[in-house]
Amino acid sequence: MMPRETLVNTVLALLLLAIPLVAVAIDEPFYVTLSTRIAILALAAVGLNIALGLGGLVSFGHAAFFGIGGYTAAILATHAFNAEPLFFGLEGTTSMPWIWLVAMVICGLMALFIGLISLRTSGVYFIMITLAFAQMIYYFAISWPAYGGEDGLSLSVRNTFPLLSTAKPLPFFVVCYTMLLAAMVLFSLIRGSRFGAALQTARQNETRLAAVGIVPLNIKLAAFVISAIVTGLAGALFADLNRFASPSMLSWHMSGELIVLVILGGKGRLFGPLAGAMLYVMFEYTLGGITERWQFFLGLILLGVVLFIRGGLLGLLAGKARYG
Repeated sequence: MMPRETLVNTVLALLLLAIPLVAVAIDEPFYVTLSTRIAILALAAVGLNIALGLGGLVSFGHAAFFGIGGYTAAILATHAFNAEPLFFGLEGTTSMPWIWLVAMVICGLMALFIGLISLRTSGVYFIMITLAFAQMIYYFAISWPAYGGEDGLSLSVRNTFPLLSTAKPLPFFVVCYTMLLAAMVLFSLIRGSRFGAALQTARQNETRLAAVGIVPLNIKLAAFVISAIVTGLAGALFADLNRFASPSMLSWHMSGELIVLVILGGKGRLFGPLAGAMLYVMFEYTLGGITERWQFFLGLILLGVVLFIRGGLLGLLAGKARYG
């Protein structure tokens, strides 16, 4: 008999896939875009879940990586469209795979730098340092007039992917959905590996981990970098979805939203980010059309999850986790 959590995960994955297929069949492309938004936000939350869910690293700076990914996509596409060289004569590109590669490398290097400083602290100090770095990048972006400043940077057309017409909603959803599943596979491999065991031990007792000859800082730094790379990929896809890279992608509000997604869905759960993203977007769409203060009701649900359902939505549906 299929385990309860596996059954819930399968239903969530099939539901997200079915919604855009049905939407295309009934000629409602808006719901394809809505599903794509869910997939991208879930992808970003999977990245944070590696650091937060497995490593206990409450990062309030992951918006920096999300925004860097978005601006990388917009800047490379803008230079390709205008036929203007980038730094050192490098050319821009509209190819998604190349954009993703550049975005992930930049986010990885930035996370390595931030992590080397912030991971030497813990608790509220770690939270404040990651927040400070994210805010510095945010203010740098809004004061950079060459790339839109406070107005952000628009993409003339959506970037391309080999053999697919990404300008159409459904093929672009397929790309985002595939990247989400790939990130979930990565999360599962990390959680089940010796590296994942060391990371969870570092969260629970660093002294015990150091006693067996493993440096906790190195383990947490590797997780932080991997987490940033996945979140940066999501940012690049988000800019393509909206055809716009906004400074709001870099703001601390975005970091807070990603943490909310992880907690709502279930911290450390494989499909927790997807469950959280589905619930978040559902509230944003349904209640957002009724009142501008829909976040108030979401806050009440988040409060209830924190106080009464520690395992999040998946904890409620699938029961207690067998790991962590």
